[in-house]
Amino acid sequence: MANKSGGKTTTIINNPPSESGGGMGMLVGLIILLVLGYLLWIYGLPALRNMQVPTPTINVPSEIDVNINQSGN
Repeated sequence: MANKSGGKTTTIINNPPSESGGGMGMLVGLIILLVLGYLLWIYGLPALRNMQVPTPTINVPSEIDVNINQSGN
């Protein structure tokens, strides 16, 4: 049986309709990223500063005896 179109077939591609809010996802992602960066700035950096290694305590005497005369010889 022959096709009515003369033997040629036609492919029809149904493109999805364009969305009006195409950039909305990127905008929401950018806002979430900014909020997370702000929270890291406010809470993360002070927490990192407080985790510093404590400085050692060094006791230096106010007077040092440097007597070179040895007794007993």
